Amino acid sequence: MDILSNVVQSIIGVGPSVMLPIIIFIVGLIFRVKPGKALVSGITVGIGMVGINLVINLLTTSVGPAAQAMVKRFGFNLTIIDAGWPAVSAGTWAQPIAAIMIPIILVVNIGLILIKFTKTLDIDIWNYWHMIAASSTAYIITKSWWFSILCGIIYEAAVLIIADKTAPKVQEYYGLEGISFPTGSAAAYGLLGIPVGWVVSKIPGISKLDVDPETIQKRFGIFGEPMVMGIIIGALLAALGGYSVPNILKLGMAMGGVMFLMPRMVKILMEGLIPIQEGAQSLLQSKYGNREIYLGMDAALSTGAPATLATGLLMVPITLFLAIILPGNRVLPFGDLATIPFFVALIVPSRKGNIVHSVISCTIVMAVGLLMATDFGPTLTTMMHGIVKFPHGAAEVSNLDTGGNVLNWLILKFSQLVKPLF
Repeated sequence: MDILSNVVQSIIGVGPSVMLPIIIFIVGLIFRVKPGKALVSGITVGIGMVGINLVINLLTTSVGPAAQAMVKRFGFNLTIIDAGWPAVSAGTWAQPIAAIMIPIILVVNIGLILIKFTKTLDIDIWNYWHMIAASSTAYIITKSWWFSILCGIIYEAAVLIIADKTAPKVQEYYGLEGISFPTGSAAAYGLLGIPVGWVVSKIPGISKLDVDPETIQKRFGIFGEPMVMGIIIGALLAALGGYSVPNILKLGMAMGGVMFLMPRMVKILMEGLIPIQEGAQSLLQSKYGNREIYLGMDAALSTGAPATLATGLLMVPITLFLAIILPGNRVLPFGDLATIPFFVALIVPSRKGNIVHSVISCTIVMAVGLLMATDFGPTLTTMMHGIVKFPHGAAEVSNLDTGGNVLNWLILKFSQLVKPLF
């Protein structure tokens, strides 16, 4: 099993910019795209992924320190540290169940497509770790291999259903034809956030507040430009972190750059996917009539939309404020603050880009997420103990991506319920 785990880690370790072109090329051949065209598509997608990763790295390395500066500046005193998704991912991969779950997830996905349970072919292998985290949670609680595999499959099925149901909105709002988002964190936050957003949109007074980037641009001119919005929000985050004026300007420009560059990187990636989508639709129509299939991609593609990125960035200080005032919360948001923009990927299009409605909805969902992350603390602490170095002074850890994820939390409760049977 250690050998299998090392092989899997080595393959995944080369990163999406290498693996994704290979996967796209193979998928293209399966869908009868000419080899030369499939190869060019794969390389184009890989180049787009390089650009997206560069911009995401700029986002996380800029917002992360600003969020941590806010934590230190305001002297938050909470007992469970948000270790962030990289630490939880490392703890997940170290569990005995992890290596065997990769082929199981792939086979189950293909099987569910064949029986028409789902339309999503999840090629986002790097985010399979969310499903493996569900299996690892069940394994830590019950020590049962079969039950752990079952929980991973249940989680996968739930994510694929959510991806299918939200795909039309994703494609319409983000302009990502033939794409769905089976990313575990985005799906879980969307599962709560979409119905909450619908309720918010019906509240008298709030229902009439229509603030999307286009509206802001019409009313405020240059201040409504996405890159200028990024500069303003970035400067606000830096100011809350107590940055000096030069560093406030630096973070503002960095966020303006993210707002400007991300849509262009996504556009490059989509150019590579178009021939694969066309090949898939042509093959399916010839065999099954008008049956659709979606390519499951990372929800990070959603950050190409200004409203999504703006909502995510505004949620950073709001999440910190929530952590202080929320009764029952013991989690100090930290490691996952910079990745909040990915959590809101399905909520924003459900609100048609209305930033006010999206922020209110996400605030409610994040409050629930913090309480779930608090409850998840002991299990995630066990999962990561001895695998990753805990943040200084932390005796217990959790995170927002996994611990604050309602799908994972339900797996936790299910595992605790059936534990006496094992």
